[in-house]
Amino acid sequence: MSEDEGVAALAAVAASRPRLPTPSASSRTPLPLSANTEKRRHYMKLIKHFNSFLSECVNLSEARLQSLDSRVNSVSNFLKSGENPISSRYIGVIPQGSYAHRTMINPVGKYDEFDADVLLELEENVDWTAGDYVEELYKVFRSSGKYVHMVSRHAHCVKVDYANEFHIDVVPYLRRHGSYYVTNRDDDVFELTNPEGFNEWLDEKNRTAGGRLVKVIRLFKYLRDYKNTFSAKSIILNILLGGRVNSVLLLGDPKRYCDLPTAFINILSDLNDYLRGNPVMPSLDDPSCPGQNFNHRWSEDQYQNFRDKVARYYNWARSAFDEEDRDESIRLWRKIFGDSFASTPAASVAKSSAATERTVEFIDTEQHIHRDYGIPEQLDARYKVRMSARVVVKPGFRSFDLRRHGNVVGRDRQIEFHIADCTVPAPYEIYWKVKNSGLEAMVANCIRGQIEKDNGASYRREPTKYRGKHYVECYVVQNGVCVAKDHQVVIIK
Repeated sequence: MSEDEGVAALAAVAASRPRLPTPSASSRTPLPLSANTEKRRHYMKLIKHFNSFLSECVNLSEARLQSLDSRVNSVSNFLKSGENPISSRYIGVIPQGSYAHRTMINPVGKYDEFDADVLLELEENVDWTAGDYVEELYKVFRSSGKYVHMVSRHAHCVKVDYANEFHIDVVPYLRRHGSYYVTNRDDDVFELTNPEGFNEWLDEKNRTAGGRLVKVIRLFKYLRDYKNTFSAKSIILNILLGGRVNSVLLLGDPKRYCDLPTAFINILSDLNDYLRGNPVMPSLDDPSCPGQNFNHRWSEDQYQNFRDKVARYYNWARSAFDEEDRDESIRLWRKIFGDSFASTPAASVAKSSAATERTVEFIDTEQHIHRDYGIPEQLDARYKVRMSARVVVKPGFRSFDLRRHGNVVGRDRQIEFHIADCTVPAPYEIYWKVKNSGLEAMVANCIRGQIEKDNGASYRREPTKYRGKHYVECYVVQNGVCVAKDHQVVIIK
């Protein structure tokens, strides 16, 4: 995202950060544990090793993501150009599945690969049957010299295969009779669906878990592919793991998802309890589409095996998490994730990342609400604030809810953020923070990150400019304490 003020003003902002009066000591809640005890617990949980394992081994590499994004853009540009039955009905391409949910991982096994699901939103052709949509899409691809040997037809999609790299599944998606459907070529039927609603559901669960649910899902998918002892589609893992995240649990344990290993062990524990309570496969309901479920994608035998393996791996993880000897804890975690876990000193990963940033000169203008404004962050699980992010309509492009599109938006758009829900009782104040990241923003010396007090409108509008993963945060401050906040990811491609 870009900023109306020029880059020249950034240095002045950094040098003259405003400070609000510091709340009195009586308004702050004392920590129940000493700083040394908290530091040791933080150290023993191997938080840095978990984070480095995720970034170095599990997460899809930035190079692969950029390659995938580039190919998706090429497919999108191809489908909306020319004169054919698809381009004349083209509305847009929407990220779906793991691509939208940011739960894709690096291939683990020798023959593993990664893929991207995208919805091709089209205007309905009343003269076509359900099966015609995939067929016509396939014909358009086959008419291209570039794609002719790369595509194949399937029940719901046309697969574009980039040999030895990845594949993209392009799924026709349309609105008819007030609802959304994907098309089934094999059975020639329209299937009711709400993938944008699923994106929103998972995003809300991820927010409840402090942004750590998607990381837990990636770790669990790595465990699945590394062990190869159970089978479960990604959509099923998303439902089972996401369904265990509950804001009510935070009332009894505000630190339930406070860091990655803590979130992993607690979500895994809740999953194990859920499976113990369901000796036969329960209904795997689509949380975004009442009446629809995913039981047809799993067998009872697969469920029973999954149930047994989760119990085993939970017991292993609990032993590793509770182990007080650091080296023994690492050994136990390696029993689950393999020798790649904690293979690189966490400090080396941090130094490498810092060295990369130092190759580009920029002014660090980021502010923190406690450090720079004297406002302690003591989030109250009873309260919730949620911002909405709406991408503004643009000629040739439609408006959409950012969360329903996997928080992905193109460059040169405008996003309207406003407080959609706040359960904090008045009076209170709202503060905003807009933070850029990525090479383009650093080169432009525009990482931003300043904290600004809301002008009373509970609203702000931001342009999209720099490619990368950015975010907007809002803070609700009551009696000099931040009691609620929300975090909105903005991925500009």
